[in-house]
Amino acid sequence: MKAYLALEDGTVVEGEAFGAERDAMGEIIFCTSMTGYVEALTDPSYKGQILMMTYPLIGNYGVCREDFESDGVKVEGFVVRELCKEPSNWRSEMTVDELLKEYDVPGIEGVDTRMLTKKIRIYGTMKAVIGVGDVDREELVERAKNQPSISDLDLVDKVCVKEPKRFDVDGKYEVVLIDCGVKMSIVRQLMKRNVNVTLVPYNYPAKDILDMNPDGVFVSNGPGDPERVRETIETIRFLIGKVPIAGICLGHQLIALSLKAKTYKLKFGHHGSNQPVKDFESGRVFISSQNHNFAVDEKTLPKGMRVTQINLNDMTVEGMKHEELPLMSVQYHPEASPGPHDTYFFFDEYVEMIREY
Repeated sequence: MKAYLALEDGTVVEGEAFGAERDAMGEIIFCTSMTGYVEALTDPSYKGQILMMTYPLIGNYGVCREDFESDGVKVEGFVVRELCKEPSNWRSEMTVDELLKEYDVPGIEGVDTRMLTKKIRIYGTMKAVIGVGDVDREELVERAKNQPSISDLDLVDKVCVKEPKRFDVDGKYEVVLIDCGVKMSIVRQLMKRNVNVTLVPYNYPAKDILDMNPDGVFVSNGPGDPERVRETIETIRFLIGKVPIAGICLGHQLIALSLKAKTYKLKFGHHGSNQPVKDFESGRVFISSQNHNFAVDEKTLPKGMRVTQINLNDMTVEGMKHEELPLMSVQYHPEASPGPHDTYFFFDEYVEMIREY
């Protein structure tokens, strides 16, 4: 079946449909990872977005549920150059086509992803629509233009837990993890370090978190514009100085906003597993996995909050630590699955911060 991808600038490309036979809309972004498409498809941070892979062949090692970062596919749509129909891998349980059908998500293949990636790099992320079957091209473009921007959507509520959920490993420390769309790899990394984790919704009251008497609080990744997650910002503001706090990705941005700093939207974001991060404390450069469209404005950070890491591609803030309070965050994903694993030490530093506090 034919499928079409329309962008708000009037671009329309024709390809072949796979996955669910329905239309989808969202903000189109590109991801430069060569592997990890299962983790990307199930990453809650991609809610509200159409994911396009720059690597030309996707699906060759199939799909294994063990690699899921959440309870299912979270992207709005999937765009690839070529989809592998017959994967070869002893772990594979299904194809990407079968995965998307199961979670009612449409995909399009056979399109020039290189051209589309160049367009996004030049003009920035755009609103887009995938149309499946017999569709009117001009109507698709209008639908792409008229949909709300991602900064007008409340996406966190769609991907977080609704009630507290506990992961008990009979650990030494208790951590409350504020779920804004958490990747399960974050939970697994904490559990590996002898930490019991209790997930709570993004809007869980701060006083109720303190009543749980945690050794630390962790703020997760998640989708959308951080400025829309007001409840979590206020919760962090209330908890700062009372308990050790760490954040990843959206959690990093929310910590900055809780300190009255500002965030801004990047031209086309950072999405992939090959982003270079310079660490000022060690002098080393780490390769990191990233997935975000917003960044912290370094000039607005308050006194006492120092930048510890930057992105060497565009000099954006990648890490922060408070000089006096037990407070730290990173913009990238140190828990990255399938990799790279250069920055696993972030979790060791967090546990050490809890121990010292």
